[in-house]
Amino acid sequence: MTEYEPPDSASDPPPPAAAPSGLAVIERALETLPLAPGVYRMLDAKGDALYVGKARSLKRRVHAYTQLSRLPERLRRMVFETRSLEVVTTGSEAEALLLEANLIKKLRPRFNIVLRDDKSYPWLVMTEDHPFPQIAKHRGERRKGASYWGPFASAWAVNQTLTALQKVFLLRTCRDTVFDSRTRPCLLHQIKRCSAPCVERVSKEDYAALVREAKDFLGGGIPSLQRKLAAEMEEAAERLEFERAASLRDRIRGLTHVQGSDRINLDGVNDADVVALHQLAGQSCVQVFFFRGGRNNGNRPFFLSHAKAEQSAEEVLGAFLAQLYDDLPPPPLVLVSHDPQDAPLLAEALSLKAGRKVEIHRPQRGEKRAAMDHAATNAREAIERRMAEGAAQADLLAGVARIFDLAAPPERVEIYDNSHIMGTNAYGVMVVAGPAGFLKSAYRKYGIKGPAPALPSMAPTPAPRGGDDFAMMREVFERRFGRALKEDPGRESEAWPDLVLIDGGAGQLSAAREILAELGVDDIPLVAMSKGPDRDAGREWFHQAGRDPIQLPPRDPVLYYLQRLRDEAHRFAITTHRSGRSKALVRSELDEVPGVGAALKRKLLNHFGSARGVRNAALADLENAPGIGPAVARRIHGHFHPGAGGRRVPEG
Repeated sequence: MTEYEPPDSASDPPPPAAAPSGLAVIERALETLPLAPGVYRMLDAKGDALYVGKARSLKRRVHAYTQLSRLPERLRRMVFETRSLEVVTTGSEAEALLLEANLIKKLRPRFNIVLRDDKSYPWLVMTEDHPFPQIAKHRGERRKGASYWGPFASAWAVNQTLTALQKVFLLRTCRDTVFDSRTRPCLLHQIKRCSAPCVERVSKEDYAALVREAKDFLGGGIPSLQRKLAAEMEEAAERLEFERAASLRDRIRGLTHVQGSDRINLDGVNDADVVALHQLAGQSCVQVFFFRGGRNNGNRPFFLSHAKAEQSAEEVLGAFLAQLYDDLPPPPLVLVSHDPQDAPLLAEALSLKAGRKVEIHRPQRGEKRAAMDHAATNAREAIERRMAEGAAQADLLAGVARIFDLAAPPERVEIYDNSHIMGTNAYGVMVVAGPAGFLKSAYRKYGIKGPAPALPSMAPTPAPRGGDDFAMMREVFERRFGRALKEDPGRESEAWPDLVLIDGGAGQLSAAREILAELGVDDIPLVAMSKGPDRDAGREWFHQAGRDPIQLPPRDPVLYYLQRLRDEAHRFAITTHRSGRSKALVRSELDEVPGVGAALKRKLLNHFGSARGVRNAALADLENAPGIGPAVARRIHGHFHPGAGGRRVPEG
């Protein structure tokens, strides 16, 4: 894959004084475009991507945009706004398709169908670098020394499978640090969800057998495993080992529950995705069911942005599949409700990505068709719910505009709150809501540190101390709006709020107005929401500059909506603070020692029992500890006893 650069030519005419039209830009680019496959990007005057497309022949494909009479209105508008064009050549059209999907998800062009999916998918992970492997839920990048199964459609789906694995295979889910510190079985062992390897209630060999069975289960071997457990149960009963027989019976029941808990099943299919599209009133929803190892790993609806009514189901589904598998490994079989556009090319591209054959199939009969019909019904119901919620949301936002005298219903409402305990582990948060509900991808958290202000002309801001909510709010506003002013001074993006809601009374409102005025942002409506008498919900006061405080009728739907906004900000602030506090609690003195990583810290704690034991250890003791050399021992001892010259310094 190479970046294509047009050849230089001394005979090229000088650029005109005025910016050329979009059609002229495309016609000029055609003179040097190659016939090779690749990807092209239409850019606007600011350099932002308007459209990303792939082509078997770049020259022939881009030439089609000069035939304006044959283009739909949407693409004619795109050509009109184009001010430059960039291309990347690839080795094949399949490679171009993969690159196109990657760029669309990354750049989110206005004239492409875009899958806005900011959430990572949960997986199951089993560690391989421990004598007693751990099974756990995982998000993020994979690491060596572990096996992964998934993806799962949601955290709920992976938690269900994790619970089944605990019941059937009794594998540990605790972290290694917890495992190493146990002296007696935990509650999970008492409720028969763990074999308690931490206190040697199961041998290493027997635990390894449980691990093998769990891997067989996750790979789709449920029937053979069930037969094996049934034979072992009968054998134990014949030997009058009734306690073991009862344990095996419970495991068999757990497997039966797993088999019967799926809403839809695909007999004879190990790994597959069922993908169904439904279009209604110009909107598109795709429902995906994930099947791995013969199990239903859950389903998830996807709503596509920029999909227009004139675009066919085949075109929309083709764009969706290419972007869906940009982050996920494609399964061997993809069942679809419509034949996607360029289906053979898409299958070739997915096969190239997966390193094996990937088949895209539209079932016509049998169990696969029944599963597809079920997924299509889910897609239709999801889009109907979304449209009903959207209509209700629009009414609520119109009510917000009426109450606070806004020019139009707000498209973006930002709610701010903070959380701390006596000024420690302080965080400020921003929650965002709009016509589509809460926009969780736009949420932001700010660790309060009291840095210098964003604008050099402003006076220095003291660090917030002792729970100074006003100073915390100042820092959050300076960081949020200072960055917005730097990145988008013309306010042309959709990242500027139409309404700012803060938790507080007249004092907080006055302080917030002062902070925004200093930043030069004095035209955004600002509302403070304070508790009513006795802090009763439903009797809140709303404060706005130039107006007397107001209360809404107790049963007003807009009041409930504003309460939801405040409560969501409060929830996010609390969970952010708790997460930060938990991280602070698990840190130890050893984290501050240069060159001491996780593995070395574990060795030290296992040998000396605690961080205090390491701190009080003599240099000779550190040198004799397993895995600790003389140089590292001197570094650790010198950190805790600076200037000791190798002598132990007693406490106190």
